[in-house]
Parts: sequence; structure tokens; C-alpha cells
Amino acid sequence: MADDTGQTGDQERQKRLARLLGGAEAGPEAILYQHSILCQTGLPYRNPGDDVRSWERRNGAAGLQVNAGSAWHPEKGFVQLGLPYGPKPRLILAHLNTEALRRRSDAIEVEASLTAFVKRLGLDPKGRNTGIIKDQLARLSASSVRLGITHEGGAITVNSQIVTAFNLWFPKEEGGRVLWPNLLRLSPEYFDSLTRHAVPLHDRALMALSGSAMGLDLYAWLAQRLHRIEWGQRVLVPWTALQAQFGWHYDRTRKFREVFRQTLRLVHGQYRAADVELDGRGIVLRHSPPPVKGRTGIVVQVP
Repeated sequence: MADDTGQTGDQERQKRLARLLGGAEAGPEAILYQHSILCQTGLPYRNPGDDVRSWERRNGAAGLQVNAGSAWHPEKGFVQLGLPYGPKPRLILAHLNTEALRRRSDAIEVEASLTAFVKRLGLDPKGRNTGIIKDQLARLSASSVRLGITHEGGAITVNSQIVTAFNLWFPKEEGGRVLWPNLLRLSPEYFDSLTRHAVPLHDRALMALSGSAMGLDLYAWLAQRLHRIEWGQRVLVPWTALQAQFGWHYDRTRKFREVFRQTLRLVHGQYRAADVELDGRGIVLRHSPPPVKGRTGIVVQVP
């Protein structure tokens, strides 16, 4: 169906992709993409328990709800899977997003690209990390998600799964080595939303922060937030709001502040242009260039 300009939805999507992928100082191989909602909210840091079937976070005008799902097993029937958690699903999403945007398609060839990505992160693709990544990939694939965005007086909800077609039960070669699947497909709703709301991140930073879910979340949050602050303005985010966003699992505020300060030092080492300052009230944000210049992405303007 054509819009008011006479363009079809696919033509408009291709134009958005061209703007998103065009012209940057960093080479395309050095850029990864995250959905802006995941830059403003986050998945659990630790396993909340497989009996916990729903997870919801909100930050200003952005909301995320993830519901754990089940998947068909060839021998056991439908098997319940838990919620995705920790650093690995954040890295997996960045990889899947990037492959889809670069290929300009919701269909992603996984086997070679995911193995290369694991190596790129400095992880052993045949070791324990592979099992963790595959478990988190399965949890992501079985989960349903709702992305909520308030924009220009309206409320947009995207109801979908991130991945709609995927072989979760990986075949094995002779000798028992588990293989990556050959192909997966992102849902049309998620892929279309991604082309509108992708935020570019530097792969070097994600590699350096790959062991810290809070570090990955803080880096992504600053990446989508700082360049939208007007010149000369100072935005104070109080400690209470920071703990609600990054430290909801800490009972003691003092412990959260200590961990947050340490994490911010790590993140600032990867995003040196970030003009931020901690004080007794919270964190002060000032206008800063995005970590990937020239590719600020198609990001929703939120408070």
C-alpha cells in the first residue's frame, strides 16, 4: 500500500535504511546497532528464575515488556524457556540488528556470521560461552515483546516477537559438536520499528563492556541521549531515577552508587566524548557528540 507520497512501505523502509547506513567516519564493520527502546530500558541483569514469566521496564516515554515463551522440541513437545538475561542477549540483539540492517532484510544467515561475531568479542566459539549464547538466543527467540513509544502526543505499541522463525534445537555434527542454525527471521513488526529507531554503537565499546550488562546498558543509554541535549543545557538525572533504571535489584543505595561509579568509569573509557559528571544529586548530562559520528540513527525524540 502506498502512503500519502505515493511510496510503498517497502520503498519508505529502504529510504530509511539508506539514511541510517550512509556516511560515517567509522567504517561499517566497526558499527553495531541497538533498538532505541533497548537503549532506554533493559533486560534483566541476572536470571530472575524460570518461574518468572514477564519482565517490564519503563524510562520516560519508552517502555519494554518481555514475556517468556515456549518452543517446540522434536522429542519433548513444547518446552518452556525462561526470560533472556545478562550481557549476552544484549550483544546478540546488537548483532542480529546489524546483520538485518546491513542486508536490508529481516532474514539473517546465522551460522558463519554469529561464529565470527563471537570471535570478534574475544570469546571462544567452541567453549562455555557458546552454550550461554545459544541458551540466550533460544530465550530471545521464544519470548514475545511489546515496545512502547510516546511520540508527538501519540502512543505507539509494537506487539511482536523479535524472532519469528528459528530452529532452536541445533543439529549436531559427527563427534557431537553443536552447530549454529543456518537462518533466522526477524518479525516484520520488529524489523520495521528497528529501521525507524536504530541507534549506532561502536563495536570496540561493546567488546570492552561485554562482561557487564550494566555497562552495556549505560553506554547505550548515553549514546542515544547525550547528542539530543541542546547546547548549553545541563540535564540532571537524580540518583533515585538512576537506581530505578540501572540498579532496581540493589537493596542498598550506597552499594548501587559505588557500582554505578565504577561502571561509569569503564563506560567513559569507551565513550570519552561523553560530557557527564556525577555529584551528590545524581548525574549531570551535557550535549556530546554520539560515539559513532555521522550515523546518529533514526531515534525517537524522548525526554
